[in-house]
Amino acid sequence: MMTDIVYKIVPETLWRQAKQKGVFEGAEIDLKDGFIHFSTGTQAKETARLHFAGVSGLMLVAVDATLLGEELQYEASRGSDLFPHLYGTLPVSSVLWEMPLLIGVDGLHAFPERMP
Repeated sequence: MMTDIVYKIVPETLWRQAKQKGVFEGAEIDLKDGFIHFSTGTQAKETARLHFAGVSGLMLVAVDATLLGEELQYEASRGSDLFPHLYGTLPVSSVLWEMPLLIGVDGLHAFPERMP
């Protein structure tokens, strides 16, 4: 399922560094795997629950996938679902918006109600 917007959950400190450089090179897991992990709007909550449970100090970054070109590949991952992977760096100029990903009273991260 290819979408026009993909999402990255990233520690705020890493994101601040990326904004200063103008490019996000990836978090530790991205560098290890050789690509930047993204989620679609329908995948992001589960990604947060599985990989970032209870972690504070995160940002949710929305990226215009149409600007990433052929370096963005959709590949089978969790449950054979197709996840967006970026084989390159992420230009900060391709970001549509960013927001702190706070933990709600239920202990889960609070996402915007509407995420395409």
